[in-house]
Amino acid sequence: MTTCRIAVIGHIRNPIATPFRGGMEAHCWHLVHGLRERGHDVTLFASGDSTIDVPLVPVVARHCDADFPWHAYHGTAALTAHQDAAFAAVLPRLAEGGFDVVHNNSLHRFPPRLARAARLPTVTSFHVPPFDPLSRVAGDAVAPWSRFTVCSTRQRAVWWPEGAPPEAHVVPNGIDPALWPYRATGDGSAVWAGRITATKAPHLAAQAARIAGVPLRIYGVIEDRDYFERALAPELGGRIGYEGHLQGDALAEAIGAASVLLFTPHWDEPFGLAAVEAMACGVPVAATDMGAVAEVVGEAGCLAPADDAAGLAEALRRAMAIPRRVPRARVEARFTRDRMIDAYEALYDRAIAARDRPATPPRYSATALPWDGERVCATAVA
Repeated sequence: MTTCRIAVIGHIRNPIATPFRGGMEAHCWHLVHGLRERGHDVTLFASGDSTIDVPLVPVVARHCDADFPWHAYHGTAALTAHQDAAFAAVLPRLAEGGFDVVHNNSLHRFPPRLARAARLPTVTSFHVPPFDPLSRVAGDAVAPWSRFTVCSTRQRAVWWPEGAPPEAHVVPNGIDPALWPYRATGDGSAVWAGRITATKAPHLAAQAARIAGVPLRIYGVIEDRDYFERALAPELGGRIGYEGHLQGDALAEAIGAASVLLFTPHWDEPFGLAAVEAMACGVPVAATDMGAVAEVVGEAGCLAPADDAAGLAEALRRAMAIPRRVPRARVEARFTRDRMIDAYEALYDRAIAARDRPATPPRYSATALPWDGERVCATAVA
């Protein structure tokens, strides 16, 4: 596509900065820099404490978790009000900023509604399973110029169980393989990396590694301290250790040294970026079969049922026998940053070209789906 002005909206729960708190932050950071490298004029809308090499518009002064920790405030009126006020305040900057297209990763309902109402070419990416009210936005904000992506075919079916509209697309997340160097051999150990929280279930990885008799190193930010103390800490000891939160080259080296990655989502996993990063290093995967895990891991790993530590231990043993060139080849064929950005650029072009096309009526009526931000939206595009 020709170069254009792009506004990228990040999720404001955490800063878009290294060391990444999770896959969404890594995705947004690499997306912004990848678009800039292709010559686009990129502005990031995110928390003010993000660290990025493009112009930054603060949606909030500092990331939400600093004042509203997720495990304590998720789904509460206080957090919702905080986020609603923040996004309502930046709608005029999006509508009047002269952007050719918006890439919305915010997981907030206001930007897609603005996109449809203002005929603002937008691609909204969903990185999580559906939740109310965002699930309703997937029905009422769709338009030829307001397109949506998910990162797996599994998630497309979950978000649109009655059939996805033509404006819904699957774009797998991608990484820069150069940042996750291939290693031809492992050291016989297992590794786990991610956010330390119940939905990621590192305690299950510890149990499986102990059953299999394989050393395990665990890396990641402790998102839920109560979960860590209650469920994971009792599993540590001996050859099972928590090694802290690494970033960049240090994390790639630690993961690449292992012979298998334990990947243990305990929710409807939309993708699995940690698995892809390990696969790029040549590390096969032993995982719980949740959400899109089978779709992502494919021939590069072995699966076990959820909550089955013994089954996961057996999957671990089998995965260690997979040749390391297999996971690396799968990443190079399917999950590179360049492939991801190629797909996004094609959708940007389609959204821009369709700005003046007629749209089908929303799936939800205005009376069924009230929105306090509609007044702000109308003011922004007046």
